[in-house]
Amino acid sequence: MKILVVGSGGREHALVWKLKSSPLVKRIYVAPGNAGIGLMADNVNLKVDDLEGVARFEQKKEIDLTVVGPELPLTLGIVDLFEKRGLRIFGPSKKAAEIEGSKAFAKEFMRKYHIPTASFVVFDDKARALEFAREAAYPLFIKASGLAAGKGAVMAPNAEEAAAVIERMMGEKVFGEAGAKIVIEDRLAGQEVTIMAFTDGKTILPMLSSQDHKQIFDGDQGPNTGGMGAYCPVPYVSDQMMQTIREQILEPAIYGLEKEGRRYKGILYAGLMITPVGPKVIEFNCRFGDPETQVVLPLLKSDLADIFIAIVDGNLNIIEPVWKEGAAVCVVMTSRGYPDKYETGAKITGVRTYRENHAYLFHAGTRHEGNTWYTAGGRVLGVTAVNQDIRSAVKAVYDTMENIHFEGAHFRRDIAYQAMK
Repeated sequence: MKILVVGSGGREHALVWKLKSSPLVKRIYVAPGNAGIGLMADNVNLKVDDLEGVARFEQKKEIDLTVVGPELPLTLGIVDLFEKRGLRIFGPSKKAAEIEGSKAFAKEFMRKYHIPTASFVVFDDKARALEFAREAAYPLFIKASGLAAGKGAVMAPNAEEAAAVIERMMGEKVFGEAGAKIVIEDRLAGQEVTIMAFTDGKTILPMLSSQDHKQIFDGDQGPNTGGMGAYCPVPYVSDQMMQTIREQILEPAIYGLEKEGRRYKGILYAGLMITPVGPKVIEFNCRFGDPETQVVLPLLKSDLADIFIAIVDGNLNIIEPVWKEGAAVCVVMTSRGYPDKYETGAKITGVRTYRENHAYLFHAGTRHEGNTWYTAGGRVLGVTAVNQDIRSAVKAVYDTMENIHFEGAHFRRDIAYQAMK
């Protein structure tokens, strides 16, 4: 097959890396890709929101399957466009992708189908939101309803901070139209976990559990980012817990979406909090997580292309994914200033394809000139190591990172330490 992957980050690099190992795959194009991806696939100068351009490219090159990485093209309706033209594409439709595109819709949907989540209120009027904030009990989370690149959820410890957050989102529009409507919800206590599942709208196949680290600093301090690292699997997610997650969250979500006329095909991402009374949904996403993909796919023994084809064809019931023993840990290196205004153009040393320490480099924001690598984004590299257990994978990943340097580099030094307590 010839495959087109849409996207440009570390998640897409991991997808390309895994797909390239499939005997079914002859050639991979990536739109727009990045410098690291360009070492193993053909980058195409197309933006992820240029749906028409991507569709024309698929037709011109006679692509057999398009795989969509980021949420933006999915929420814009790339799957609907492709299917109208008889083109094969992996991912949910525009209506199904609203589970991520609108937090307000997602929360109302969970309430309707009795999917456990935090208590919440939705506002599209700033004055009413401010009035609610003055009388509320704290702490609370305030979330932009639309897409905000993983940065639209802010914890407010008191009424004063809540008012400031509401003003930034709804008044100053720091997230644009994504913050025109907001969700204010109770803060959940417990341990976070990500469960991603393959689904064709009928069959649901959960992947291994993982945990993302969203805050910029060690100890889960500082603002939310797109993700500073992840590990897989999560030791406190037992088989019994996975069964509970399946029965109380994944199945009601997929069957509820079907009932709403939003058949869901692709990856359903459930960001969960394991609370004292059981798992509750923090958010649903309509695609692979980033950086969770960088730790889950290295532990997948099965052919990913085979799984994608089965989902597109509605035959996922014939697939039984096989997983490797062991653990994977990913640590993200970021540019100085991230997640706010960040620097680029710093020279990177130590970039190569790692094989020692069972380590891999997944590029997120790099540029290549001659034999020299430079930073070209906020998140620069995801360093992933696979080993027999979490502890040995943590050692391998940080040993590898000692060889990689660029001015202003920042990374967390406590990724997966929760798993080793």
